Amino acid sequence: MPLAKGDYILLDYTVVVKDENKVVETTQESVAKEAGIYKPEEIYGPRLVILGETPLWEPVEAALLKADEGQDFEVEVPPEKAYGVRDPGKVKVVSIRDFHRHGIVPSVGDVVDFEGQRARVVSISGGRVVLDFNHPLAGKTFIVRGRVAKKLTSVEEKAVALLRLYLPRVPEEKMKASLEGGVLAVSLPAEVLLYERIGGVLLQYASEVSAKFSDVKKVRFIEEVELKS
Repeated sequence: MPLAKGDYILLDYTVVVKDENKVVETTQESVAKEAGIYKPEEIYGPRLVILGETPLWEPVEAALLKADEGQDFEVEVPPEKAYGVRDPGKVKVVSIRDFHRHGIVPSVGDVVDFEGQRARVVSISGGRVVLDFNHPLAGKTFIVRGRVAKKLTSVEEKAVALLRLYLPRVPEEKMKASLEGGVLAVSLPAEVLLYERIGGVLLQYASEVSAKFSDVKKVRFIEEVELKS
């Protein structure tokens, strides 16, 4: 049965600039390494997508609504459906003095904040700086290749997947959730107690769970400590 709005899925995907065959984003570590965009601090693996809620490019969401669990898809996304068409009016020439007043020495390729907007420094010549306020990927057509790795059906599965958005560096196998009598018991490793502002993070998570799942009336957090024998 095809997916529908409101479904929770784990999605693997890779985004490629069509004309350049250049990978700009991926959930797969091996693909990132091969493309030369691997970042050690990045968390790789399928991403949680709530159809109809998670922001997605329109053609990608349309493709997912025709797909099913375990199914691959590929879709082309034109500029107007992605980062927009390049606007020549967003390329401006300013005086380098505007930067020097704030103690900034711009260089070509820098991304700078100028008058409350972010821009890329295109060129510097004769005391003039050319700034491009277009998104760096504006005007590009993309190919998105993906796979619906899993469709989540139980409240417990969905609750753990949501928690990973709040605590992405905690391995999934160290998180557990069970629902009984309206109480969602969430088990976490004791290490999370050392995280900065963890109380606020868990309160925000509990609030979201309450809003999303009518069966959940209370969230109980259990910190588990492994004892070495």
